[in-house]
This record gives sequence, structure tokens and C-alpha cells, in this order.
Amino acid sequence: MSIYLLVGALGGISGFLSGLLGIGGGIVMAPLLLFVPPIFGIAALSMQTVAGLTIVQGLAGCLVGACVHKKFHFVSKELSAYMGGAIFLTAAAGGAGAGFISNDILLFIFAALAFTAAFLMLLPVPHDSENPDASTIKFSRWRAVTAASGVGLLGGLVGQGGSFILIPLMTSYVRIPTRIAIGSNLAIVSLSSLAGFIGKAATGQIDWPLTIPMVLTVIPAACVGGWVSHKVPVPALRRLLAFLIALAALWMWRSLLF
Repeated sequence: MSIYLLVGALGGISGFLSGLLGIGGGIVMAPLLLFVPPIFGIAALSMQTVAGLTIVQGLAGCLVGACVHKKFHFVSKELSAYMGGAIFLTAAAGGAGAGFISNDILLFIFAALAFTAAFLMLLPVPHDSENPDASTIKFSRWRAVTAASGVGLLGGLVGQGGSFILIPLMTSYVRIPTRIAIGSNLAIVSLSSLAGFIGKAATGQIDWPLTIPMVLTVIPAACVGGWVSHKVPVPALRRLLAFLIALAALWMWRSLLF
């Protein structure tokens, strides 16, 4: 199989999940790009290439997914601005301070936090609405900023996006309806992905030819995922998110132990 066809197929899978569950897609795309090509007899991609493709996928999938969810009134501009700004600033600070703290300890904490987030997604949320309106929600700005800041700082320290942990924190700590947490998270991740994209593009870390088939599949797949998300009951969305977050935690444990 051609590497271009394979990257396009994997982009479609991650794009669909971005639109469906409100995640950047990196927790799916990065492992797929690392482990699937050798299965088909294709040379393994370098970590730099994987990181570059993942940031492009995340940016495209989140922008398109956010637009779809916005049509259903599931994106809160105010929530996205507060949490997006906080995670952008603290992730930059965490990245700058990464060399001063043991990465293994931080990765252990991050993986434990991801498992906790997966558990939180399995707990029912009182009064979680199937059809909330983002324009009418009320939330604690302090809780929103502290949640995003904590995830951004720790994610920056260990070199992980961490945005997938924001949705459980939004629903359990900031007390945002699940559908609005999913839609708003896509807008938040778009901001952080844009910053990462600019940095990698400016330093030549993106394999541009490989991004073409991926973007061509990510965009329509994210549209479909966003539309399907509107049809899937909230409890099912929460279980799917819990499963993916648990897989991400296991992947971090694998990186830590092996």
C-alpha cells in the first residue's frame, strides 16, 4: 500500500473522531502513524514526521469540527476564549520549563490524570442536557481558567497536548453540559494547534506532500463526525470518550515503562 493512501485513510479515522468526540485527534493519529505503516510493509515514519502530520490533522479536524458543532449551538465563545487563552499561555510556560523537572515523574502524573479523566467520563452528570444552548450557559470563569491552566502547564512540561483531559474537567469541575464541552473543546484545541502548526511550519518540521491526502480526508470526515455526534446520545459519547482517554493513558504508560 502507498504511504499516501495509508496516511489519507488514517486521517479520515482521526478526523471522524475529532468531529464526533471533540478531541484534537492526536491521541489517535500519533499512535496510528507510528505503528500502522510497518504492518503494511511501509518504513516507519520518524517521530518528527508524525508530530508534524499530527499537528496538521489536529488543526484541520478541530477547525472543521468546531464549525459543525457551532451550527448546533454547542460552541461557547466565552468558554473557548477563557480556556483557550489559559491553555495557550501555560503550555508555552510549561514547554519552557520542561528541562528543569524529571520527565518520567511528570509523565507518570499526566498518565494518572488521564486515567482519572477516563473514570470521570463514566460517571453520570446531573442535569446533562441532550440539546443545550451555548448562548445560555453560565460557568465559573475561575474554574475554567484553573482547569485549562493546569492541563496546559502539565501538558507543556511533558510535551503532550492534554486537551482530551479538558472535556472531563469541563463537565465535572466547570459543570458544562457534555455537548457544549465537546464543541467548545474543538475551538480551544484549534488555538493551541495553530500555535504548534506555526512553530513546526516555520522550522521545517512538516512533510507537506504527506499532508495533502490527510487533509483531503480529515475535512469531510470531521464534518461527518460532527453531524453524527449530534445524533448520538450523551451517555454513549461519554463512554466512547472514556475509552479513548484510557487508551491514551495506556500509551503514556507504555512510553514511561518501555
